[in-house]
Amino acid sequence: MTTILPFLHEPSAQERYSDNVGGGLWGRLKRPYVDLDSIATQPSVFDDPITCEVYRPPPQYENVHKFDPDARWTWREEKKLVRKIDWRVMLWAGVMFFALDLDRNNISQANTDNFLPDLGMTTNDYNLGNSLFRIAFLIAELPSQLVSKRVGPDVWIPFQMVVWSIVALSQFWLSGRASFLLTRFLLGFLQGGFIPDVVLYLSYFYTKTELPIRLAFFWVSNYIAVIVSAFLATGILKLDGFGGRAGWRYLFLIEGAGTLLVGIFSFLLLPPGPTQTKAWFRPKGWFTEREEVILVNRILRDDPSKSDMHNRQGLSVGAIWKALQDWRMWPLYILGLTHMMPVGPPQNYLTLSLRHLGFNTTQSNLLTIPSSVLGLLMLLFCAYLSEIINSRVFATIILQLWALPLLVALYTFNAQTSQWVYYAVVTLITGFPYVHPIQVGWASRNSYSVRTRTANIYRTKDAVMPIAFNKNGNRALLGICSMNIVLYIGTYFFYKSINKRRDRIWSAWSKEQQQEYLETTRDEGNQRLDFRFAY
Repeated sequence: MTTILPFLHEPSAQERYSDNVGGGLWGRLKRPYVDLDSIATQPSVFDDPITCEVYRPPPQYENVHKFDPDARWTWREEKKLVRKIDWRVMLWAGVMFFALDLDRNNISQANTDNFLPDLGMTTNDYNLGNSLFRIAFLIAELPSQLVSKRVGPDVWIPFQMVVWSIVALSQFWLSGRASFLLTRFLLGFLQGGFIPDVVLYLSYFYTKTELPIRLAFFWVSNYIAVIVSAFLATGILKLDGFGGRAGWRYLFLIEGAGTLLVGIFSFLLLPPGPTQTKAWFRPKGWFTEREEVILVNRILRDDPSKSDMHNRQGLSVGAIWKALQDWRMWPLYILGLTHMMPVGPPQNYLTLSLRHLGFNTTQSNLLTIPSSVLGLLMLLFCAYLSEIINSRVFATIILQLWALPLLVALYTFNAQTSQWVYYAVVTLITGFPYVHPIQVGWASRNSYSVRTRTANIYRTKDAVMPIAFNKNGNRALLGICSMNIVLYIGTYFFYKSINKRRDRIWSAWSKEQQQEYLETTRDEGNQRLDFRFAY
């Protein structure tokens, strides 16, 4: 875990609560029972009169009127409040992500219904559409966050959803290659900022020890969407021929319309912040006065920097550029771009490959469900594993170690390989341990502040073959997977060596020198000598 040196940072009450009450099954198994009626207020800089004034929230902070350094509350009150936040905020965040994935991934179900032949397109065209989507998705993240910080995620997230849902349902009228490429680019650009914007919004309500496991459950909705969409597609695609239209057109229309409804409701169900939940249709708000005090003060005691910016304050380009120049974060940026590449193409081409193997439309859609269930279970396993072993490298390299032998098997397949053997292997590949939430949390911790992926491996010349028989593509995936393993090992020693060097410098100083550094240093974030990287 990322740390400030132990003798400078004793375990907080919030951390003890996480281990004993809010830390899930593993915390309850390992830790003794906590008296729910004891004081839950965690120690912080606000307990000292001098540092309290240094870190006191500025007047423009939207929750400043609820800040009270003398506020105290019990574990029972906090537990009840966190459960209320889970139901009010976290649940709807999952619903929105579910809607995103319906519109993002239904192209896979469309492929089982002669989507490419109907539009006169080739696998190359499909590849190009995937590339445009991912490029647009990537380049939209930063601009979207700039807008979100300026207008507020409570406004920007629903707006994004409404606009992209209109594009999604308009795919009903696709006429060929040009319209396909245009809609893929627009969907990627409009959806690209959604996830970071939602993570920012959730950080208004949760502490750093509560957020990671909730992000894991946030991504669970991804897998639920895949499972549900397979059943939906099985029914919707039977509309094939209705009104003289192909079934995949109704798939885009109906699921896009559903997302539009979620987007409209999101305008009503996303309040600006913890103390701004009252509205004309919700005159009493979500929280009592007492709960608002607890909510605001527990967040600030956990991370005083959350009051540095209010929820309608934009980020400067200079601050973003400074973050990108932080070379200590570059290994995680590289891994963020490459860690999903070995499993991405098999996942994207799963339904298309199943059709090539002779399965019909209904079978191809339903056969994707086992891999989604496996992926969901592996996601939760990795999230808990990360907490148990306290090693980000081991908890994330597991994806590469999982994929490597399966990709080797895939590489050996040929035209004589049983379709069920191929299906079993590709199901295991696409049911991979989803470590992206851990990667996100790892980057956030190591930046000590707040802050994707598939290459076009399969080409048209292989369009008549399932991916199992594409030797060139699978060889490339093996190479990327092997490269990632080396990168993870290198990242481990990179951060370990930095921590070791800082330990050596810090331990050579006297107590007086250490105290002087803490009081006078201009180092910020992960540049501080008392900061230790997670690895």
